[in-house]
Amino acid sequence: MSKTIVALDFSTRKEVYEFLLKFNEPIYVKIGMELTYSFGFEIVREIKAMGHKIFLDLKLHDIPNTVKQAMKNLAKLDVDIVNLHCAGGSTMMKAAIEGLHEGAVNGKRPLCIGVTQLTSTSQEAMEKELLIERDLKEVVIAYAKLAKESGLDGVVCSVLEAKAIHEACGEDFLTVTPGIRLATDSKDDQKRVATPEVAKEEGCDLIVVGRSITKSADPLATYHQIEAVMEGK
Repeated sequence: MSKTIVALDFSTRKEVYEFLLKFNEPIYVKIGMELTYSFGFEIVREIKAMGHKIFLDLKLHDIPNTVKQAMKNLAKLDVDIVNLHCAGGSTMMKAAIEGLHEGAVNGKRPLCIGVTQLTSTSQEAMEKELLIERDLKEVVIAYAKLAKESGLDGVVCSVLEAKAIHEACGEDFLTVTPGIRLATDSKDDQKRVATPEVAKEEGCDLIVVGRSITKSADPLATYHQIEAVMEGK
């Protein structure tokens, strides 16, 4: 299985399909709010029908029953990974897993991962704006442990926390890390970023890469370059 998930952060259907046509093989892609809110679940079904694996990144966060019913419907799309905010609490996370089981296609539910803290969140912002006066890494690990206890398969975290999360939650607990950039790329709006080499060294299971691949002059070559790093080749 690919260790690199390509973020399809495009504004139009045309851009998405022109990009995917550059690949002569199925890949793992992330479909987020921008595409889903623009084109609905039809685009999810179309990309799935092309043979690609899908991480549907909608970050659910609501009362438990609402999340349960939403996850039940998302499971019917036969996507591979869905997510929610760990900040919603254990009852909400357990309800999400119940919903995924109820909506599972052919008895197989999507993997469910929890967002710990966004990679755009700094220590200062967490303390001053979210009023969480604890060390950022400590908070992320606490959220990860709660997610595991609630039945989730893993978490979204930064590269900086992946190793500690595996130590606290086990090697089979997935760490999915956004904020991956090549050394020559801009950090843009993310604070806690790293290169694929660092992600590999820190034990990240799956990495999410957007602009470094989608804006590359040769997306296929860049994708294979990053995959080679993650596979240790």
